[in-house]
Amino acid sequence: MPRTGTYAVQGEDELKGMQLAVEHINSGDPLIKKISPKTTKGVLGKTVKFGVADSEAKPNTAVQEQSRFISENKAILMTGSTSSAVAVALNKLAQREKVLYVVAISGSNDTTGKDCVRYSFRQCFYGQTAAAAIGPVMLKTFGKNKKAAYLTPDYTYGHTVQKSMEDYLAKNGGWTTATNQVAPLGAPDYSSYLLNVANSGADFLLNVNWGHDAVLSTQQAKQFGIFDKMKLVIPYQTPFLSKEVGADIMQGVLAATDFWWTLEDKYPLAKMFVEAFDKKYGYKPEWGANNSYMQFAMWARACEEAGSFYPPDVIKTYEKGETIPSTVGDVHFRAADHQLVRPVIIVQGKKPADMKNKEDFWEVTEIVPGEPLMQAPDAFGCQLGDYT
Repeated sequence: MPRTGTYAVQGEDELKGMQLAVEHINSGDPLIKKISPKTTKGVLGKTVKFGVADSEAKPNTAVQEQSRFISENKAILMTGSTSSAVAVALNKLAQREKVLYVVAISGSNDTTGKDCVRYSFRQCFYGQTAAAAIGPVMLKTFGKNKKAAYLTPDYTYGHTVQKSMEDYLAKNGGWTTATNQVAPLGAPDYSSYLLNVANSGADFLLNVNWGHDAVLSTQQAKQFGIFDKMKLVIPYQTPFLSKEVGADIMQGVLAATDFWWTLEDKYPLAKMFVEAFDKKYGYKPEWGANNSYMQFAMWARACEEAGSFYPPDVIKTYEKGETIPSTVGDVHFRAADHQLVRPVIIVQGKKPADMKNKEDFWEVTEIVPGEPLMQAPDAFGCQLGDYT
């Protein structure tokens, strides 16, 4: 997990979801049993143990640390990533070492697209599904033939999310791109990029940045007066963004996300998860924690259903595409690319006066079913590779 650097805050949240999942798996918690009915205590009667290292959101560091866990600790499961560059690197490691990898946060189309592997599975939404979910809402809310400016991080996540948004809005709404400002991960200052945005004539700023980069660039955009002349949209929501930049900036802002805690009002498993997480950690879970919890829970289910830890058996169980109860309703994996078919959640920032408590930043406005949002499994070049 990234425990330092620009994605550290989101990494810690993910880690908490994993820790809660392991605790629940080992104790046979009722929530785990809803997701994995054959679980008693542990997985196939064995206690789950795990190790943690700091990836720094750097692919090389992540690969080195995971390789050490595999060689020294005989790890049978990998997780982690908040950067899609890390996820893609760990995909390759998983396939090479034949160790299962359940992806943590990764928004790039490539993770289950051209860089997909047999030994990796992704739970969370991604560029294509984000664009196909929030695009129609934007066109309905804002109309056609608008100009967009983009702030894009310079790696696989940023490029694929930006392209998915640009393609959707152009094809379906006649939107044009006024400017696409590409910045390195961890940029300390966005003033030169924001100056170009301010002078672009755009109607909307789509901030694709993530983690602390999203916080910093949004705060600086406010300081530049950009929101006086263009509206902000968040195509791929960053956990804790509203908390860190403030509801006064985020009010009215549309965003696509994976999970929001008020879904507890709709989904019984979400309610169980939010209550357990809040009790243990003292705050409402963000989507990173939910994603990592669900990944561990679904892995436990796959092992129990397979009756084995042998990776090809576990993989083939995932590939059956069985319906799995989750915190966002029933979901299933696609055999052809190992992407979970799941809804995308559209939220809108609340006015400070409308917040019921200090964590009530977002109003869930739509829950968009997953299947119609997804590309054909081979559209992004996925070829899974061998089982052995």
